[in-house]
Amino acid sequence: MTNKPIKPMRRDPEKHPWSEPAKRKLNPSIQVHQFPCLQDNYGYLVHCKASQLTACIDTPSVAATQQALADTGWTLTHILNTHHHEDHAGGNLELKEKTGCIIVGPAHDADRIPGLDIGVDEATGFRFGTHEVEVLNTPGHTTGHIVYRFRTHNLAFVGDTLFSMGCGRLFEGTPRQMWTSLQKIMAWPDHTLIHCAHEYTAGNADFALTIEPNNIELISRASRVAELRALDLPTVPTSLKIEKLTNPFLRPNREEIRHSLNMTDATNAEVFAEIRKRKDVF
Repeated sequence: MTNKPIKPMRRDPEKHPWSEPAKRKLNPSIQVHQFPCLQDNYGYLVHCKASQLTACIDTPSVAATQQALADTGWTLTHILNTHHHEDHAGGNLELKEKTGCIIVGPAHDADRIPGLDIGVDEATGFRFGTHEVEVLNTPGHTTGHIVYRFRTHNLAFVGDTLFSMGCGRLFEGTPRQMWTSLQKIMAWPDHTLIHCAHEYTAGNADFALTIEPNNIELISRASRVAELRALDLPTVPTSLKIEKLTNPFLRPNREEIRHSLNMTDATNAEVFAEIRKRKDVF
């Protein structure tokens, strides 16, 4: 699917009526700057005001990251990688050479993360300035994928594990692994602000409506997404609450979806696998 260029991030509660986090202000001790890059990627800078540390979540584009740093006036000190794919770790070495930053990433995939300095996982977590960062192992898209959550602020950076109304393709993992990974994310508080790595929402909404066409929340959200994309505006971040209400990959237990798939007696993992299979050829 070809995506229109994405305009700079604008957070307006009136323009994002489905998003609970859009109605609340972030704690000033942590700041997030979102910027579009490549064809449909999002980059994120996370800044700790107390320590003056700044991390970029993955490195999809060196030029776009440098421009974001110039726009904010922040100095890059860390890279937090979610997984090894080129559009997530391809800029690691160049940014490290230019800034001397520390590269943090999945310990279980250390050999595939360029320039890795610190390997992290669920057991280690990570401390970023004055903030404790929860790390979850989320295999599925890749075997070594991890996600990060800033506990105090309920901010999460989920790479390609979870998308707005979608989830990542299973390039290396199994459907059961991905379903287990998504269940970990679903255990977070509903008001967690989900920052995913791509602008895929419009296409994901089109697919979701094919298997849950009577979901009122989904119908309303799909309409608003179409309006935003027509204006070249971003549809992320999103909230975990609205994902639970509209994302078919988090809803394999729903009766309408099961009837649509003719899988009324299947397990949730089996239904999830069928949803992923159908999305792959949609």
